[in-house]
Amino acid sequence: MSIHSFYENAPKHLVAVDCIIFGFEDGKLKLLIMKRKVDPMAGAWSLVGGFVQDNESTDEAAARVLKQTTGMDHIYMDQLHTYGDVNRDTGARVISVTYYALIRIKEHDRILANDHGAHWLSLHQIPPLIFDHSVMLQHALDKLRDKAHTYPVGFELLPEKFTLPQLRNLYEEIYQRELDKRNFRKKILAMNILEKLDEKDKSSSKKGAHLYKFDEAKYEQLMKTGFGFTM
Repeated sequence: MSIHSFYENAPKHLVAVDCIIFGFEDGKLKLLIMKRKVDPMAGAWSLVGGFVQDNESTDEAAARVLKQTTGMDHIYMDQLHTYGDVNRDTGARVISVTYYALIRIKEHDRILANDHGAHWLSLHQIPPLIFDHSVMLQHALDKLRDKAHTYPVGFELLPEKFTLPQLRNLYEEIYQRELDKRNFRKKILAMNILEKLDEKDKSSSKKGAHLYKFDEAKYEQLMKTGFGFTM
């Protein structure tokens, strides 16, 4: 049997990418989900996804789906898992590769997202999702929490300028537990990866809270010392 005929006789399956897109807004960790437009299960809530085209890799397909839905390039994105149960999709045999992505909600194209039927919902508002998408979401949350211990993922979700209470609030949302204010402040400042600005956020009090920026150069230097980021 020639190689050509071997491939011709091999089973053919569809390959999809599903993106678990996290954002942070109004003190809440949120997920971008959409109403499915096609059968099966048209009208049900779904993760953002699509099929891998003939001329692209799974990474390229995920980047395309993110761009089409949010209007954003160069998003923090990481491949998560492959889901291949035979009956996972009731429409056909579909193998799905998942990616979780972190974006700054204020920087994405809301009109574009709305045109795709996509909505931001906090983790406590997530309705039942199609197929195995709820399992995908849980795996992504587990990965995000694990990653947050050793990599400063929070800075991918916050605006460029932020306060320490906002940063702590974000990590409380990621871990879904309260963090000690004093210990958090002491620990994050001791890493010396933040730049304190001569600006304050006075939206919550007259005195205001100092604004900070993430210093990527200092973070890279910290990594070279072997200490790394530990939250």
